[in-house]
Amino acid sequence: MNSDLLFSVVIPTHQRNESLAKCLDCLAPGVQSLPAVEYEVIVSDDGVETTAQQMIEESYPWVKWVASGAKNPAENRNNGAKYAQGEWLVFTDDDCLPESRWLEAYAAAITEDSLALEGAIHPEGNLQRDLVECPVNLTGGNFWSANIAVQRCLFEKVGGFDANYPLAAFEDQDLQLRLSVLTRITFVPDAIVRHPVRIVNLKSAILSVPKRCLAYAYHANKNRRALGYESTWSFAVFQYTFHLKVFLSHLRQGAIGSALISLVMLTFGVPLVMVNLEK
Repeated sequence: MNSDLLFSVVIPTHQRNESLAKCLDCLAPGVQSLPAVEYEVIVSDDGVETTAQQMIEESYPWVKWVASGAKNPAENRNNGAKYAQGEWLVFTDDDCLPESRWLEAYAAAITEDSLALEGAIHPEGNLQRDLVECPVNLTGGNFWSANIAVQRCLFEKVGGFDANYPLAAFEDQDLQLRLSVLTRITFVPDAIVRHPVRIVNLKSAILSVPKRCLAYAYHANKNRRALGYESTWSFAVFQYTFHLKVFLSHLRQGAIGSALISLVMLTFGVPLVMVNLEK
């Protein structure tokens, strides 16, 4: 471990060079208020048709590019973490825009009794449109991988992200549950990244429901006790109640496309989760 490095910023990427470049611009030495000698940036790249290697070598020589054969985002993050030399790992996504005091705010929040931190995620764009998505975390408690920091030793102790999660869904909450047994997790509101509001393709969103539901079934089976699902019945009540509220909320807002996705979750997705829930 390099004793001078406080942070290793790990960014998983997959064939999104344009957005990755914007993210890296925010992390350049002199742009971040934290001195450049105190952090490194690692891009773990699991691209197939294209990679970011040439772009990084030509335009971002201060970034460490590493190839990854990862099959999912969780495994890709773990791959980047293997090359880290810093005392702390800081994770963000290749389409996020960290603000200039991002790392400085994390540094100021480090204490001996809080070895995991989560920062704020602010939306970049219009959240009021139909068929949009964006993780928003303004008050903490979500621990979404777009903006978290974990002491490297603790990350390795718990085994990092669980690479059995097939999608970018629930693997960060699983890590939160495992970390919370060992340390207090502190929300750092001044450690801000901005996340673009993305337009969702309706057909793709509906077709992805089975994969997302199977991912959640894995998460629920693994963490049933921690999630408070005392019985299959209580799990079913919670799931149907949650997705019904989301469906009705979309209808009230006139977000017909989003309501349709919620209806598919109610009629097909939740039953699929229930079928795959261990008795």
